[in-house]
Amino acid sequence: MKTYISNFCRLPFCFCFTVAIFCLSFYSCQKDSFITSENAKLSTSVDSIKYDTVFTSTGSITQSFKINNLNNQKLLLSTVKLMNGSASSFKININGVAASEVSNIEVAANDSIYIFVSVNINPNNTNTPFVVEDSVMIIYNGNSKYVKLEAYGQNANFLRNRVITGNVTWTNNLPYVILGGLRIDSTASLIIEAGCKIYSHADAPFIVDGTLIIKGIKNELVTFSSDRLDTDYKDFPASWPGIYFRGSSKNNVLEHAFIKNAYQAVVVEKPSVNANPKLTLHQCIIDNAFDAGLLCVNSSVNADNSLVINCGTNINLTYGGNYNLTNCTVAAYSNSYIMHKNPVLIAENFASTEATLTADLNAVFVNCIFWGGNSSIENEVIVNKHGSNAFNVIFDHCLYKAKDDPLNTIIIESFKNQDPLFDSIDVSKKIYNLHISQDIAPGFNNGITGTGFAQDLDDNNRTVGLPDIGCYEKQ
Repeated sequence: MKTYISNFCRLPFCFCFTVAIFCLSFYSCQKDSFITSENAKLSTSVDSIKYDTVFTSTGSITQSFKINNLNNQKLLLSTVKLMNGSASSFKININGVAASEVSNIEVAANDSIYIFVSVNINPNNTNTPFVVEDSVMIIYNGNSKYVKLEAYGQNANFLRNRVITGNVTWTNNLPYVILGGLRIDSTASLIIEAGCKIYSHADAPFIVDGTLIIKGIKNELVTFSSDRLDTDYKDFPASWPGIYFRGSSKNNVLEHAFIKNAYQAVVVEKPSVNANPKLTLHQCIIDNAFDAGLLCVNSSVNADNSLVINCGTNINLTYGGNYNLTNCTVAAYSNSYIMHKNPVLIAENFASTEATLTADLNAVFVNCIFWGGNSSIENEVIVNKHGSNAFNVIFDHCLYKAKDDPLNTIIIESFKNQDPLFDSIDVSKKIYNLHISQDIAPGFNNGITGTGFAQDLDDNNRTVGLPDIGCYEKQ
């Protein structure tokens, strides 16, 4: 070896240079030529693309995959095609070309191209979800490779910029998809029966100027969420505006409703127009709202056996009002979507615009838990008072986290900074089980009786012994 190197180095420079140029040219020519062997190596970044529920007629997000040439030479793809062609529910874009089939596609050595896929499913006459399938076929050097495409289709009742008039009932025949927004007129009422699912687009608030009655039951909740059900977005907060109860709205009752992923889940404005609370929440869940779970502006709300969890601010009562919360659990933990940086409960009798406006505030919290998992929030309960308006805030047999007791309040036999011992919290796995796990939990058998609510959020009886604190009764 040493002799060979030594002798090669003694060769004339022009000969060495010529050999080098020849080698480089040979390698370059090899890269610029097509590999024709049937053993050519090709891979795709995925073997299949799947879509969660896609509502008929509305279309999906676009997903993509790559076709990788793993060879040191160019590869000619004879054909890339959608197996069902133009009749397919799927649409593809092949290396920048929107077509169901493209031929003679060059892929440079050790390079790749993108295939983009979307799906738009035509309506049919079935009420249940159905599967739509197809494949992308890739042909090269006599070989065939397939990427499977699969989507779950769902027919729905589509409501675009709809105004509800008269007395209307929604039954659980198909989901309801709201586009552009829905408003219940001031003289109208909407009853939503058990099991109904309402999906709102990003531009679609649910506005109540009249009356909304929700009749969910334990195993058939009425669910409000975004119409983005694909994996990357189905748990995304602020993906739809929320439900807004405005000034003329009255006699609203939500029972076993599940409201999730909104910007402001429930907003209640202005005082009740009659002796009833403007809104009653009975055994409801509000989850993952970006700005606020329950935002009340000088209004009136009664809530019992309800859970408000992981919102920007879980409950914000501003500019006074009248509120009664019984056996509710209000808790927040930082996660990949929302940082827990605000108290879970804020109650104030004022609003600041150009001037500070004040109003009477009456808020009574009985058998409630107010807790947060972020150690940087020292006071999870904030109560603020301005002016001389009537001000009555009571925490009666509650459990709360706070460095300092809330000001301007009456606190009766409550538990401060005692871990509620929830069953299991695992933020990384999105597990939030807020049932009481042990008999030694401070909330176990330590609630006050006589509230008038005999069932917890799970419809379990509270009538044996003393009730527990929070929305769940330990069984």
